[in-house]
Amino acid sequence: MAQQRVKVLFVCLGNACRSPMAEAIARKDAAQEIEASSAGLAPLGFVAQMTNETLTRNGYSAEALSSKPISPQAWGAADVIINMSGRPKEHAFRSLPRARVEDWEIDDPYGNAEKYQGTYEAIRLRVHERAARLRKERSVGGKGGSAQLPPRARD
Repeated sequence: MAQQRVKVLFVCLGNACRSPMAEAIARKDAAQEIEASSAGLAPLGFVAQMTNETLTRNGYSAEALSSKPISPQAWGAADVIINMSGRPKEHAFRSLPRARVEDWEIDDPYGNAEKYQGTYEAIRLRVHERAARLRKERSVGGKGGSAQLPPRARD
C-alpha cells in the first residue's frame, strides 16, 4: 500500500533560485516522502539560468520549474511550508497562518555564480534531512497515514 506523501511548498523571494532548486531536488530525491512545489514572495517570473545550469550539472531536471507567486490554493494545500526567503516567518507571512512554516537559512545565490553550487548543496542536504525525518516518523507512526511533523525550531 502506498503511503501518502507530505505536500511541501518551498518559498523564497523571487522563486528563481532557492525554492525551484528545492522543488527539483525533492521531486527526484524524496519523491516517496514529498510532493514538492515552489513559489515566491515577489516572483521574478523566470527561473534563473544559473539555477537551471546548476541543477542540470548535478543531475536534476529543471524543465518543469517556473517562477510564480504563492497562491491561496498552494498555501492551503501544503502540509508544510519551507521558508527560504531570508526573512523570519513572522515577517514573511504576516497575513497567513504560520503554524506549518519552517524557516531554513539558505544563502541566496542570485547574481553570484560562485554561490550556486554551495546553495544547491545546502538545499540538497536539508531536503534529505527532511525526507529522513518523514521516513522515521512513518516507521514510528505505522499505519501509512500522512507523515507530518511539527515545525522544526529555526536553525
